[in-house]
Amino acid sequence: MEAVSRGRFKAWYDLACWRKRAAYQLQVEPMCRSCATRGEISVATIADHVVPHEGNWNMFRLGKLQSLCKPCHDGGKRFEEIRGFSDSIGRDGSPLDPRHPFYTGKLP
Repeated sequence: MEAVSRGRFKAWYDLACWRKRAAYQLQVEPMCRSCATRGEISVATIADHVVPHEGNWNMFRLGKLQSLCKPCHDGGKRFEEIRGFSDSIGRDGSPLDPRHPFYTGKLP
C-alpha cells in the first residue's frame, strides 16, 4: 500500500490490529521511555512510532514502537520531529541529545 495523505491515515488508529499492537506495547513497556531518559518516572499512555510512518502502511504496521506519556508525545516528540533534535536537558544542565546545537554548533 502506498503512502496516503496525512488526514486519511488517522482512521488506521481505530483498526483492531492497531489497538491490539498498541495495547501490547504499553503492556511490555508501561513507563514513558522519554521520561526515563531524564531519570523521571511516568506511566505511558501512548504507543508511538519511533520513526514516523508518514502514511506508509508497512511502517504503520511494522515500524518500531516506544511507549510515551501524553506530554512527551505531544510536546517533546513533536518538537524533535520538527527541529531534528530533542530539547531534553539532563540533571547536569546539558542537552541529552548529541544532535542538539549545543554539541554540533549549528543553530536550528
